Amino acid sequence: MNYLLHIDTSGDKSHFAIGCDGAVVAHRANDVSREHAATINVIIEDLLKDAGITFAQLSGVVVCAGPGSYTGLRIGLASAKGFCYALNIPLLLDNKLTLLAHQQQVKYEDKYAQYITVLTAREKEYFICVYDNAFNCIAPPQHIMEEQLNELIEKKENTLLIVNIPENVVNALTIINLQVEDNTEIDLEVWVKYANEQFNCKNYVNLSEAEPFYLKQVYTHK
Repeated sequence: MNYLLHIDTSGDKSHFAIGCDGAVVAHRANDVSREHAATINVIIEDLLKDAGITFAQLSGVVVCAGPGSYTGLRIGLASAKGFCYALNIPLLLDNKLTLLAHQQQVKYEDKYAQYITVLTAREKEYFICVYDNAFNCIAPPQHIMEEQLNELIEKKENTLLIVNIPENVVNALTIINLQVEDNTEIDLEVWVKYANEQFNCKNYVNLSEAEPFYLKQVYTHK
C-alpha cells in the first residue's frame, strides 16, 4: 500500500490528507487564517494518528505548490522537503490551477470543449491554464495581464471557466456558451486519486531544486 501525505497551504486556510492507493483515509483542515507555521506539524501528527499510520509508513509527500500565498507556499514546501529528506521518500508538486481544471474535467468529461482556470493574482493580473476535454494542456499555468485574457483563451463554444475573478471581467470574455464555476476549493478525493496516479508514474521532483509555483514576478515598487 502507498500512503501519501497531501499538504495544501496555498491559501489563508490549510488542508491536509492521507491517501492510500488513491483513496482518502484521513483529512484535517486549519480554519484559522494564516497560522500555517504554528499548526502544520501538530495537524500532520494528528492526521497520521487518524489514519492509523506512522511517518515511517509514508511512501511520499504531495504538495499543492501554488500559485498562492508566498509565505504559505514556503511553509508547506519546507515542511514537505524536511519529511522527504528525513524519510528518504519522493516529493510530488501539483499546481492549483491544474487541480481545479482537472476536478471539473473528471466531473463533466467531454461535456465542455475546454476547461479553463482563472484566478486573481493582483488587480488586473491573473493566473490561468487551459485544458481540452481530454485534459491535454493547451496553455500551461502562467501569469498574465487582464488584456491578455481574450488573446490566450481559444474561442471555442461550450467552455467551462473556473474562476474567482470579477464578474465584469468574465462578461468581457468573447466566448460563446460560456459556463462559469466559482468554486475554487480543491476536491480532496479527486486530488488524492490524481496524485496517486502521478506517484505510480514516478512523476517526482528533485528535492534540492523544488520551488513553489509563484508564477508572477515579485514587485518592489508599483
